[in-house]
Amino acid sequence: MNIRFKTLSELKKLLETKEISSCELVSETFKNIASSKTNSFITLDEERSLIKARAFDEGKIKGDLAGIPIAQKDLFCTKNLRTTCGSRILENFIPPYDATVVENLNAAGSICVGKTNMDEFAMGSSNETSYYGTVKNPWDFERVPGGSSGGSAAAVSEGLICAATGTDTGGSIRQPAALCGITGIKPTYGRASRWGMIAFASSLDQAGTFARNAEDCALLLNHICSHDTKDSTSISDEQENYLENIDDDLKGKKIGIVKEFDISNLNKEVQDSFEESKKIFEALGVNFVEVSLPNIKLSVPTYYVVAPAECSSNLSRFDGVKYGYRAKNINNLEELYIKSRSEGFGDEVKRRILIGTYVLSAGFYDAYYKKAQQSRRMIKNDFMEAFKDVDIIMSPSSPSSAFKIGSKTEDPIEMYLEDLFTISANLAGVPAMSIPHGFAYGLPIGLQLMGNYLEESKILNFAHQYQKNSDWHIKSPNLEEIS
Repeated sequence: MNIRFKTLSELKKLLETKEISSCELVSETFKNIASSKTNSFITLDEERSLIKARAFDEGKIKGDLAGIPIAQKDLFCTKNLRTTCGSRILENFIPPYDATVVENLNAAGSICVGKTNMDEFAMGSSNETSYYGTVKNPWDFERVPGGSSGGSAAAVSEGLICAATGTDTGGSIRQPAALCGITGIKPTYGRASRWGMIAFASSLDQAGTFARNAEDCALLLNHICSHDTKDSTSISDEQENYLENIDDDLKGKKIGIVKEFDISNLNKEVQDSFEESKKIFEALGVNFVEVSLPNIKLSVPTYYVVAPAECSSNLSRFDGVKYGYRAKNINNLEELYIKSRSEGFGDEVKRRILIGTYVLSAGFYDAYYKKAQQSRRMIKNDFMEAFKDVDIIMSPSSPSSAFKIGSKTEDPIEMYLEDLFTISANLAGVPAMSIPHGFAYGLPIGLQLMGNYLEESKILNFAHQYQKNSDWHIKSPNLEEIS
């Protein structure tokens, strides 16, 4: 049976009706991965995956996701399975425990077939900074899949797996979801535990999911999101069922269009797709309201002060002493630190560590970091004010479709602007997702839906109703044509 491009829900039904066994499903998954040319995976776990699949087929494993193969982004710690964070410095790191997100998905019976490629320590918007090589977009092997969760997005887009985890610090789920033509969601900050998720920027990082549609994302969030006493930022609200209200009528609901997001400068196909998506929602009875986020223009500069500052602190633990890469032929402790970090980290990670160290230094803390945090609060207040008048906010997910590999690596600023529409949701901590809604230059583009705090159910409802009345989410790359 050809399992490529089937949704999680479809595979779940096939297993329940015994039209396919988990062993067949897992075997076919590894066969597809072996023939892939996208470089989506760093580490595979075939032997243990087949053992777990056999256990399911024998009735020994139960759960909502039982028997279904998924993939984990390679910054979630996985017990006895290599976790590299896309970096040389963790090339041989094998954690002795599972991250809470991994633990939750394992408890639901899912089978982790491997760890997906990513920008090093989640720093990048193109998946070109990975020590293990660039991931290629399944729609065009000469183009990037987006980042930092590019491996997860490409693997789902290519039909290697039906679902994967990702993390989103400034758009690292939504941007690759948009560029790869799939659905991806970042829940409210604190909804999913960060325990066992190797940190980039602790106040911005959030775990999330990739799948082919909103319904599958909701099913995954039911298991990924949980209160965790091991994570001090974890929200203790009662667990929600994100599928419960996904079919609600949208009549009379309001979508906000941000006045400060000037899409008239974007590619005409991006503009046309945005207008067509508005028409789909209008046909469902939705009203559009202009909202103002006056401080949204501060998002990119604020993010690129806050995120590097936190990364410089978080990555200080990788010093060649306790674990990870250690330089050879060392004469003293200082040389160990310098050589291990110089050889172990890539250029983008070093750049952000240096920026972060600078803005946190005694002479510049007030001028940069403190002001960035004040700007962040103003951005958050703007969102709180806007959501008094609308149910969700809608925008493009990224300025255009996937760009060519290597076309922006020499200009970090241009690369940073790829996250123009996504960064503000992380600074404010609100939930946001991207769904496919058209093509530009023959490549997929995404529509971003942002919701108020703890209102993942609402944006999933809007996304699901949109997908019931459109077919962008069921389109897939012609792999024979580009091979």
